[in-house]
Parts: sequence; structure tokens; C-alpha cells
Amino acid sequence: MHLIWENLIKNLILLWTGEFKGLDTGSGDYELAKAVWEAIGSLTASASDTIPSAYGSRVPNIAKDRSTVSAEMWSFWTLYLGPVLLRQRFQNQKYYRHFIQLVRLLTICLQFEILDEEIEEVRVGFIDWVRVYEEMYFQHDPERLSTCPLTIHALLHVAPSITFTGPVWCYWAFPMERFCGSIQPGIRSRRFPWASMDRYVFELAQLTQIKVIYNVGKELALRDPPAEVQGSFSHASYPSCILLPPKSPVRPSESQVRTIAAALSTRSGGTMAQVNAALKAALVEEWGKVRRVDSDEGDTMRSCTVGTIAEDARDATFVRYEMLVDKNARRKKVAPEFELQTFYGQLEHIYRVYFDDAVPTLDIEGPTTYLFAAIRVCRLKPMPKDLQAQSLDINFYSGLGELDVIDITSVQSLIGRVPTTGGQWATIDRSGGLARAVWAGDQLAR
Repeated sequence: MHLIWENLIKNLILLWTGEFKGLDTGSGDYELAKAVWEAIGSLTASASDTIPSAYGSRVPNIAKDRSTVSAEMWSFWTLYLGPVLLRQRFQNQKYYRHFIQLVRLLTICLQFEILDEEIEEVRVGFIDWVRVYEEMYFQHDPERLSTCPLTIHALLHVAPSITFTGPVWCYWAFPMERFCGSIQPGIRSRRFPWASMDRYVFELAQLTQIKVIYNVGKELALRDPPAEVQGSFSHASYPSCILLPPKSPVRPSESQVRTIAAALSTRSGGTMAQVNAALKAALVEEWGKVRRVDSDEGDTMRSCTVGTIAEDARDATFVRYEMLVDKNARRKKVAPEFELQTFYGQLEHIYRVYFDDAVPTLDIEGPTTYLFAAIRVCRLKPMPKDLQAQSLDINFYSGLGELDVIDITSVQSLIGRVPTTGGQWATIDRSGGLARAVWAGDQLAR
């Protein structure tokens, strides 16, 4: 996969900018105007401000400085930024569709799990992609043979390699380089470095198997567990998340409490009068951050209204969340039928509501804690057909709409945003299908 980021993608960009080994466009019209490419480079650099740091390093202006762009940056640009920034930039949109087809195939290759039918899609897809590439760029002209380096032919071997050796993440350069770095401390002998390394790898594998078989991962961990953040809050009712400081020193305003009351009324079935009366005696706090702790790499999401943000900070306030929506909401005489839908928005408030005693009117039997998130929803626009056809998880929106106050467990992950033309934005989501909630009737499974 390294050769795709370091060779194939770079060569495509050289072709698009008229810098590929002195070749012109021949019978094609794929070259981008200089001003267009400069605009793409500028938007690439500015997009880093609205993409959380958890997504990776900042990508510089690729129109001015490509020498400092790493393979990881090219990977991120190809999979997330390119589909947005290249859209409607070519004079002939067939070049964009060809690029999007490549992104679709690479996305499948990078999945943690891959099905047999998806491998077949990759095999057939790369055959078609290479055929079209030869028509567009090589143009079957011997004078343009340099547009077909070995990495173009190598694409035809990706699917067979996956069939024989598994998904590419098992053996591609990124994890292999990290693994090589991890075994360096095991070299204890200058005279017999290989034997020292072999013993280190063997004993590490033994330790890993013992952890798995006897479920003693924490007891045999070689590193200290992450230190608990001072001033944080966690509760047994919400094992998937933890609230982090800062915490507002004052109680939320009355208008904010009313939005909490509406959400609590929906949840408990109590009337607004009953909920408002109960909230007057309840502890209501507003927090600045929430972190998902149901995985080793849980996202930390920030409220946009509490705390100060550094000048060079990257935006971590936009999130993806799931809500059950009644498909028959507009038909009052029809029984509710719920379906799980995905939404995107900006996290404005994080609330903790604590009742220290029973509240019979709300069916609260004893001390109870609720955690809510108030999110300003993004007004999504219809999915463009060229992106929808390739099943890319990229959505466009223009402006923010109503405020949703929901249970905090419905907040799934951070999203990034990429500025486009006309004041619109595109959302990008790295979490993938494995992180999605699945509605299973009476229970919510992840």
C-alpha cells in the first residue's frame, strides 16, 4: 500500500498539474488549471483546522510543499480530502469519477474484515480501473509509456494477495514499520542480535497468549494504565463514557434547563410541569468534554461553549450521533415505528443531571444520574450521485439547524469537516462500519 500513496497518487497529481516527465495531455483534457490546483492546496491546508487531531497530522498546502507530505498524509488526503476537493474541478468529470472509483477500491482494501464478494469487487474493479487509466493517460501511445509504471500493474495483484494472505492491514508497511520499531528494545546482545530478537518476539507471543487464554491482560500489562484525569466524572450507568473538565462553575441558564426538561420528559413520560418541578431540586452541571472509553482509542469530544480553546487548536466539537426516529410521527393515529438514523452536528452542551432521591412522578426510584448532550444538527444536503454510487461516507451540509438534546451514549464519534465552495461543508467520518450502532429491536448493539 505504501507504493500507492508514495507513487500512484503522486503520479496522478503530477499528471493533473502538467508536471509528469514533460508529457502534455495528449488527446486527453485531465490537466487542472494552475489557479484551480492552488485553490485545492489552500483548502487542503485550511481543512486541518476543522479536522480533529485524532484523525492524524496536519496536511500542508500540497500545491506549494509536497516534499514534506508523508505516506500517511497522502493516504488521508486520498481517502478523505481528495473526494471533496477534486469534485467538479476537472473540465471532464470522467477523471473525477475514475479517481472516486480508486478511492472506493482502496477503502475496501483497508477494511478490518473483508468478504469474498468484496475481494471479487476489488479484483474486477482494479481490472476496470487500470483499463480506463490506460485509455485516459497512456492513450495507447508508445511515447507515453512512462505513464504506466510497475505500480499500475501491481494493482492487478492486490485482490489475489488478499485472498492468499488476508487484508492488507496485516502486512502493509505502516504496521510492519511499527512492529520493527517495537522489537528494537529486545536487542540486548551486540554479538548475537538475531538470537536476542528471536527470544524477545517468542516471549512476547507467549505473554500475549497467556493474557488471552486466562483473561489477565491488566494484571500482566507491561505498561501502566492511563492515569485518570483529575476532576473527571464517571458513573456505572454510563460505562461507555467519562466527563472531563473544565466544568462550568454556575448552573445552566433557565433556557438550557428547559431543553433538558423536554428531553427528560420524552425519556420518562412525565409532563413538563412534573419534570420542571423535579429539576428545581436536582443538581444540574455543565461540562466541557466527554470521552468515549469503550475502546482503546475512544474519541474526546469538546463542547463549543465551555472552556477556552487555544489559537492553534483543531476543532473537536462536531460529532456523529444516532437517534431512533418514528417513521409515523406525522400520522398521529398510527402506532410508532422506530428506525435508527444517523445525524451530524456541533456539540454545544454536555449536561449532568443528578437526582439525590426518588421522584415517583418520573418513575425514578432512588439516586439517579442522567448525562445529556445538546447538539446543533447539520442541515444535510442530498448526497451527490457521483459519491453515492461509490458508497463513500461523505455528506454535505450548509448551516446548522435545531438543537437535539439526547442521551450522551447516542454520541458515537468525532467527525471532520472540509470547506467547499459556496459556504458549504463536507463531513468526513473515519470510524467506519465497525463503529456503527445497529438497531436490533429492543436493544442497541454496537
